[in-house]
Amino acid sequence: MSVLFAGKYPERTSALVLYGTYAKRRDPDNDYPWAPTWAERQTYADETERTWDSDADMSKMSPGADEAMSRWWAERARAAASPGAARDLILMNSQIDIRSLLPSIRVPTLVLHRRDDHDSRVEEGQYIAERIPGARFVELLGEDHLPWVDADQILDVVEEFLTGVPRAPEPDRVLATVLFTDIVGSTERAGALGDRKWRAVLDGHDRLARDHIDRFRGRQVKTMGDGVLAIFDGPGRAIRCAGALRDGVRSLGLEIRAGLHCGEVELRGDDIGGIAVHIGARVAGMAGASQVLVSSTVKDLVAGSGISFSDCGEHQLKGVPGAWKVFALEA
Repeated sequence: MSVLFAGKYPERTSALVLYGTYAKRRDPDNDYPWAPTWAERQTYADETERTWDSDADMSKMSPGADEAMSRWWAERARAAASPGAARDLILMNSQIDIRSLLPSIRVPTLVLHRRDDHDSRVEEGQYIAERIPGARFVELLGEDHLPWVDADQILDVVEEFLTGVPRAPEPDRVLATVLFTDIVGSTERAGALGDRKWRAVLDGHDRLARDHIDRFRGRQVKTMGDGVLAIFDGPGRAIRCAGALRDGVRSLGLEIRAGLHCGEVELRGDDIGGIAVHIGARVAGMAGASQVLVSSTVKDLVAGSGISFSDCGEHQLKGVPGAWKVFALEA
């Protein structure tokens, strides 16, 4: 039906994608030797009718199906058609022969076929692609005819064909506690000290930050001017690191503010991204001098740890939906 529509209405067809297909379903000849005989099709139809309440053609559609898949398939088959209707459908499809239509297709066409498909041979897909002008043929690995088995194998190729762009890999996401810190009054301090002395103070701050992050088994993602961004796999260690760093920088004559949030972050090489990072930055931006603020998510995750907080109320975080409760680490 798709081939017929594309051939008759090319102005209404942007592209044609065919999967696990065939051009002829009975009576082999020199042009199409893969078609079964009419007697073979009748035998197949009778066998399907006889086993519709058990196999329901599953052994051909997905030979490696597990018990759960087979059970679901049998239920779907019984709901979709009676045994007699399934037989009649097979016999009706046996009359299909679209070979004469193939040269008339004038739309971009992709033909996909799994190498060991038990329902139709890979040569049948190649036959179709060779006779549709400009068609692209892609041979896939596997023996399942059902397209939703290992569906990404099919969808990745279809997406690239339709968009012209290969599918981007899914980003790596991990659950992490994000820590942002920032030196309070850095501009005024730099102006008072001058560039060289301020650089020395910053170097001391950066060394101290790295030492504390390593001590609490975190990973420093990057420095950001007068602060750092780090992630931890445990919120308790992240909070203790923030408190220790807050106290440690006082020896350098500095004060910092810090903010923490826990959520999924996207790993982008050495950098990170995602909404959790934005929330952590917004929480840090609310902190005052020598203050460590955490989101309610972080507070809830360390319940029973002995870490104490004071309630700072509910706030709107810029660019983040909803209201967020924020808490301050007690010194």
